[in-house]
Amino acid sequence: MNTQTGTRYGCRECGTLTARFGDPLILLVVNCQHLTPYPLILPSASCPTFCPPDLMRVLGIDPGSTVTGYGVITSHRGRIHMLDGGCIRTRSSDLMEVRLEQIHRGLAEVLARHTVDAVAIEAIFKHKSAESALRLGQARGVALLAIAQAGHEAHSYNPMTVKRTVGAHGRADKAAVARMVAAILGEVPDGPADVTDALAIAITHVSHARSRALMKAAQ
Repeated sequence: MNTQTGTRYGCRECGTLTARFGDPLILLVVNCQHLTPYPLILPSASCPTFCPPDLMRVLGIDPGSTVTGYGVITSHRGRIHMLDGGCIRTRSSDLMEVRLEQIHRGLAEVLARHTVDAVAIEAIFKHKSAESALRLGQARGVALLAIAQAGHEAHSYNPMTVKRTVGAHGRADKAAVARMVAAILGEVPDGPADVTDALAIAITHVSHARSRALMKAAQ
């Protein structure tokens, strides 16, 4: 059987497809009864499918021209834990090109400091102000550049999806999202709401990755 070193976990022996619930938000799919840490085992005649990743580390990014939040979480067997969280601040009095360089450099440092399996970022959404939308787009652009330079694909989620995933309603404010994130993680770092927003984005990716793995395993 061919093997490949990676960040996912696979099965050494196949069994009946089962599913169990860990965290209320996460449906953990298990394809065998022998799930233990080791490199991913690729599909073969004796192992037609493999278990979805049981250990995942995700960086979430909430881009902004003044404050860019980031959060790193790990999901292990249905339990989600925070590894890091913080923000990159810029001064509104500085030139935009200076601020964008600071955002890019800060995110590049975070990506260099943490080995992650995936990066999730807030998607573009409608703004009442065209100027605010432009600034957000510029900040998001340099964030995407840092993600690509680190060799990752950016997974985008709109604010409505993020709010619903963490258990808040679609029109929930940042404080409500922060409370839900704290309930899921058991803790949140000190700092602005942009940090908890970034953690919520990371949680959203974990949840959606599990759902995609479930659908793939059921096919």
